[in-house]
Amino acid sequence: MTARSVPSEIAGVAIARDVATLRAIVAEWRAAKARIALVPSMGALHAGHLSLVAEAKERADRTVLSIFVNPTQFAPSEDLGSYPRPFARDIEAFAAAGGDLVFAPDAAEIYPAGFATIISVGGPAKAGLEDKFRPDHFAGVATVVAKLFNECRPDLAVFGEKDYQQLKVVERMVRDLDFCIGIVAAPTLREKDGLALSSRNEYLSPEERAKAPLLYATLVSCRAALRDGAAIDVALASARARLANAGFGVDYVEARDAETLAPMAEIGRAAIRLLCAARLGKTRLIDNIAV
Repeated sequence: MTARSVPSEIAGVAIARDVATLRAIVAEWRAAKARIALVPSMGALHAGHLSLVAEAKERADRTVLSIFVNPTQFAPSEDLGSYPRPFARDIEAFAAAGGDLVFAPDAAEIYPAGFATIISVGGPAKAGLEDKFRPDHFAGVATVVAKLFNECRPDLAVFGEKDYQQLKVVERMVRDLDFCIGIVAAPTLREKDGLALSSRNEYLSPEERAKAPLLYATLVSCRAALRDGAAIDVALASARARLANAGFGVDYVEARDAETLAPMAEIGRAAIRLLCAARLGKTRLIDNIAV
């Protein structure tokens, strides 16, 4: 970890590149009795991210955005090297949204030489959803989020419901490790045609983009079937078939307990979440809705 540096500034927003600088700025705010919110991100901001910033500003006096493309949550076959990094554009968008500080460390600041600790995750992180296809992903997510919480020490942190399993993993970690941080779940922001906003949407070809809203439409139809009394296994099988017949490579379409992400065999009193992941060409899309 480096010594404190002088923060730079772009578009009126301070940028801390190291933990010491981040902590010094946040300490000044805390001394002034400010309530502090953190919005963790990997950058490539879109309107969905900015809705998280807006949520943070509603609940806190100061808002910190972290921008860090975390290598430990990417598998060797995934898009770490090609993940979009439009840093200057991100800062301008955050400034326009009224943000206060960006924490933008490099990998050596977060994982210095000799780094040897990672969080072991269970519960919702082992639900057989994203973890089935990305087995090391949530250990990387939990580790970097825990570090960000310790480095920033916010009063609250805002996460989007679009990455629903991630949200549940973070909530479980906060409870289990006694972080004194409130976790705010912000609703998924969508295009007019229903497609959930994602940085990876820009990878879609025009033909794929035209087809992509079927993912959300299929979830909505599946929810309607369940509300009309269809058996869960029948409704899920129909949803998977609809996507496969449209040319999606279906990883999963599942109905899970909304809190634990345990499988649901039938509709009962527990709240249900429908979650799906499917591929169009080289782009992998995820989505979820409440039943």
